[in-house]
Amino acid sequence: MLQVLRKKDQKGFTLIELMIVIAIIGILAAIAIPNFLAYRTRGQNSAAQSAAKNFYNTGMAYFADVTSSGTSVAPSDEVGGYQLDANITVTGGPMTDTAGAIDTQTMTFSHTGSDTTYTLQNDGELSAS
Repeated sequence: MLQVLRKKDQKGFTLIELMIVIAIIGILAAIAIPNFLAYRTRGQNSAAQSAAKNFYNTGMAYFADVTSSGTSVAPSDEVGGYQLDANITVTGGPMTDTAGAIDTQTMTFSHTGSDTTYTLQNDGELSAS
C-alpha cells in the first residue's frame, strides 16, 4: 500500500506515518507527566519530613551534651552543624529543654513546592496537615 502512495524512487515518511508517531508520543507524555508531578510532590514532602526529624535528633543530641536546664535551639542556630535546606520553611519554635521535658512549641516544617505541612510533636513524631 505504501508503494501506491509513493512515487518511484522517493524516500522519506508519509504524513500518516508521522501523525501516528506524534500520536504515540502524545499518549506517552499524557501518562508520564502526571506520574512525574506525583513523584516530585512525594519527594518534597519527604524532604520536609526528614528536615523535621533531623532537627529533632540534632536538638536532642545538643540537649544531651548541655547540662543546663532551660536551653533552647532553633533551626537557624545551626546547632551541631545542622543546616536547614533553603526550600524548607519552619514556623514556630524554638525547641526547649526544661528540666528534661522537651517542648517544640508547635514547630511546623513544609517544603516551598508542597502544600503539606508537618507539625513536630514533643516526642519527635510528625503529624501532617
